[in-house]
Amino acid sequence: RGANIGLNVLREDERSESTRAQIEAMGRQCMVLPCDVSEVAQMRASLARAAEVLGPLDILVNNAGIQRRAAFLDITEADYDRVMDVNLKAAFFLAQAFAAQCKASGRGGKVINISSVHEDLPFPHFASYCVSKGGMKMMMRSLAIELAPLGITVNNIAPGAIETPINAKLLNDPALHRALLANIPLNRLGQRADVAGVAAFLASSEADYITGATIVVDGGLLWNYSEQ
Repeated sequence: RGANIGLNVLREDERSESTRAQIEAMGRQCMVLPCDVSEVAQMRASLARAAEVLGPLDILVNNAGIQRRAAFLDITEADYDRVMDVNLKAAFFLAQAFAAQCKASGRGGKVINISSVHEDLPFPHFASYCVSKGGMKMMMRSLAIELAPLGITVNNIAPGAIETPINAKLLNDPALHRALLANIPLNRLGQRADVAGVAAFLASSEADYITGATIVVDGGLLWNYSEQ
């Protein structure tokens, strides 16, 4: 859609190189920014480098996310902290650093958080993940109001079950796959393009009057889900 990309990865590898090459083949710039976004000093330095190379930043997509499966009575402090640091703390301080750059350049901007249907939907054995996404929902609403005078919109995208590596175990277990499809009225898992299209819309001028909203991308799962 015409944007140059600062691509954050935890570490550079074949996947980041392939993604960079695909973006550059479209005629756009792509700068790979390896850092742990939960480490605020690293993250701020990476964001500053992106602005130096690519110019003033217009769009921030908070897409880093992890989960740890455990019964509530078995969740460790280390796992809880890691989930919260990556899913919520990183998004919070990335938005802060991005908004500061927008203010300094006198430009508005777009913050797009990749949340989850689990900002609303309980998910047994993934309590820390749900807490992080519930926190992201209230963060988004608060920042949408506070940053509006700067011309910055803040919105969430809440995917349901999407075919990505995080769902590899489910996709490889026919019984689990069938049980999940029974909860999705459109009877299929989402594709990455289903989420990317909404992100591109929210990043565009067509969405300039949308802020403080969660757009659910789940094939109808949220309002049809039940634990078996």
